Amino acid sequence: MSLRTTHPPVAVTGLGLVTPAGIGEQPTWQALLAARTTAARDPVLAGLPVDISCQVPDFDAHRLVGRHLAWRLDRAAAMAVLAARHATADAGLSPAEWDAARVGVVIGTGSASMERYDAEYAKLGAGRPLAISPLAVTRSVPNMPAAEIALDLTARGPNFAVSTACASGTTALGVARDLLRAGTCDIVLAGGTESARCRMPAACFHRMGALSQRLGQPAAASRPFDADRDGFVLAEGAAVLVLERSEHARARGVRPRAYVAGYGASCDAHHFAAPDPEGRGAAAALRAALRDAGLDPADIGHVNAHGTGTRLNDQAECEALRSVFTAPPPVTSVKGALGHAMGAAGAIEAAVTVLSLQQGTVPPTANLDRQDPDIDLDVVTKVPRSITAMTAAASTSFAFGGQNAALVLHAA
Repeated sequence: MSLRTTHPPVAVTGLGLVTPAGIGEQPTWQALLAARTTAARDPVLAGLPVDISCQVPDFDAHRLVGRHLAWRLDRAAAMAVLAARHATADAGLSPAEWDAARVGVVIGTGSASMERYDAEYAKLGAGRPLAISPLAVTRSVPNMPAAEIALDLTARGPNFAVSTACASGTTALGVARDLLRAGTCDIVLAGGTESARCRMPAACFHRMGALSQRLGQPAAASRPFDADRDGFVLAEGAAVLVLERSEHARARGVRPRAYVAGYGASCDAHHFAAPDPEGRGAAAALRAALRDAGLDPADIGHVNAHGTGTRLNDQAECEALRSVFTAPPPVTSVKGALGHAMGAAGAIEAAVTVLSLQQGTVPPTANLDRQDPDIDLDVVTKVPRSITAMTAAASTSFAFGGQNAALVLHAA
């Protein structure tokens, strides 16, 4: 299969993953292949109506990113810095040697961090404004993960925060792709980060009826496409991909792990929180990504779905895929194992899609015991699916506000 596009594909030369399965790509990949779920009762959420989350295990920022830096970072920013370090090392890059002005950073996040705001608001409510930490501002504004990566790795090119709710990580990769196509940068560190294990968003999502209430079986709570699904599970994590202009990677003598061949985005303009039930906006984003890549739907060997495990989202996504593909290719959702990391989810899923292309393997959707009969898709479950001839795959993300984003990735 050849890409029928006038644009040179953008190379993916490095991956960095921090997920509830562990730190690094191998713990995440192995957990997904085994359909091992990571959801558990969370002491941080104790006392709330729903206290289930997927937490990054043993994440000690002082140990992992260093005390000199960790003291000022919130959890999401620290995970982003760690993922960026891993991705840079994986790409064989040295910040001491690169042209810093040609290195950009684009990081998606769904919202400003609320990790420490409960404590800071309590001080304000108690009439103690002078006790509030001045770092509360820099810890919470959404551009700081991107800024902290730039500070840590000396990247002086364009530096953006992208926020399209749960599509943020995918949108960030699309924006990074555009910077490289335009010749603005040679390298962009792009992805997403989020720690949704905060009491306020957990309470809000419960009030919206979006969270699974399977408190007696937390490990079985996230059930994408399952007939018994009842909502998503809050999660945290970060993923950073090193994207390079193909000629820049060749000049370094680096073989890409994959290529970002196409990107598409759209808005439902249907409802502030619910997806278009016919999936028209989602389908439009995926078609745009295919056109951008110069590929036909039949060229796609696998879709890494948004697949949250909510009744409305899963059904709308099914409708979108059925409208784009005559016969949809094998589909999986990593959220059954890893939960929903909001702004980080799309970047994590793009990284997993790169691994699927490299390994010729689609990981199963965890907790899918009885597929909803209305979800007329070939959803991979129980065991991994080998697809040795897979040369292209898609990764999709959808979000509040009707935001839709899709990537088409091509094997190297």
